[in-house]
Amino acid sequence: RRTRESLCQFQPSELHPLHYKPCTFRSNYCTSMDLLRCSAVRFPRTHLRRPFRTEIRPCFAAVRSSLSFPFPEHKAKYYRELEAAVDVVERACRLCVDVKSLLFSDDDRILEKNDQTPVTIADFGVQALVGLEMNRLFPSIPLVAEEDSSFLRSTNLVGAVVDVVANKATFRDEVTEDSVLKAIDRGGKDAYNFGPNPATYWVLDPIDGTRGFVKGVEALYVVALALVVEGQIVLGVMGCPNWDEDYFVNCVTGVQETGNNFSRSGMIMVSHVGCGTWKQRLSDRLAIELSQSWTRCSVDGCQVLKEARFCTPESQKWESFPLSSSFNAKTDSEKIGNGDILLVPACCGSLCKYMMVASGRASVFLLRATTRKVMKKISGYAPAWDHAVGIICVHEAGGKVTDWEGSSIDFAADQVARRTIFPSGGFLVTNHCLHNEILGLISSNSSIN
Repeated sequence: RRTRESLCQFQPSELHPLHYKPCTFRSNYCTSMDLLRCSAVRFPRTHLRRPFRTEIRPCFAAVRSSLSFPFPEHKAKYYRELEAAVDVVERACRLCVDVKSLLFSDDDRILEKNDQTPVTIADFGVQALVGLEMNRLFPSIPLVAEEDSSFLRSTNLVGAVVDVVANKATFRDEVTEDSVLKAIDRGGKDAYNFGPNPATYWVLDPIDGTRGFVKGVEALYVVALALVVEGQIVLGVMGCPNWDEDYFVNCVTGVQETGNNFSRSGMIMVSHVGCGTWKQRLSDRLAIELSQSWTRCSVDGCQVLKEARFCTPESQKWESFPLSSSFNAKTDSEKIGNGDILLVPACCGSLCKYMMVASGRASVFLLRATTRKVMKKISGYAPAWDHAVGIICVHEAGGKVTDWEGSSIDFAADQVARRTIFPSGGFLVTNHCLHNEILGLISSNSSIN
């Protein structure tokens, strides 16, 4: 174990529109991770598999100088917020990798919440880590996130969550059971009442595709963080530790990788309003010249609908979409005939499909919204964290996202909590070229009440 003490001062710009919290940081670098502790069920003392092995980054001010984006700071109004988001999402991805390496050594570590959705200490660990770090740097900006601590408090896993957060947090000695629970609840449903006024807030999905997280060592899942300023998504960061670029190159017809070979080294995707969408291997985050390893993302250029590559949720069959009246879906590119479209292999979580469209791996992503009756009217709804970061990444890559009536997604419709969005019918995510044609087909083949 190697330890180094250093002092550094974070000085925010006085002209910056958002508030920072200046503080003096004490760095404490570690190259090893303590084994998870849990009073009920102990993890076996096995060697942790670390595909992204690195020293813990305990001081944001210390690592800021090593974060370099492929666009100048003066063109990105929220450059510092993006730096912080990339840093914490990267650490959150590594937290997930550490937990996942132990998850499959003991089946009892897979838990279920009341809604039967699989959840592990990684979900709570990521939300706690992001809550702690963003509250330190941007204390005036609220957090909207998926989890709250009520389920965690009903188990005896709080100690295990504290351990994984401490190994990735800026100040290990400040990570206690109380601070972790408060950090989780900072993004919970009762944390903040926004009201009708314009608001600035973070939107976090700690793990999008939790079922993929618990499915196997190579399944896809995404850690996602976005910043909304007065109803506009201004930046987004997605980290996918198991992203395999070669897999999509081989299984999707007509797509050739022009940049670096990503392989299964994971990917981080970032977007800033007006600056484009960019991707980088997670393993490249340790490179010295980081700006040289970014690859710009662009949606594909498909203009013929029957040649488009579609993706849909695993839980929604093609026959349930309005386009099924016009096209049959085939998963084998060699067997596409007249009246058929290619449905690319599904992957867990909605945000992974946004990544596929933004990086040109798919042309179209279709998602039916969950429906419920409100005031005698059937309305569609969806969690804000399932879509916020994906929307800006697709937009900045040249694509388009609307509901099934062609309206933009309104993130201020839930005036109280900003946790729910209400698309009409569902979400249509495209390369822009095909958007109006698909909207026409949806309109002619369905009735949206």
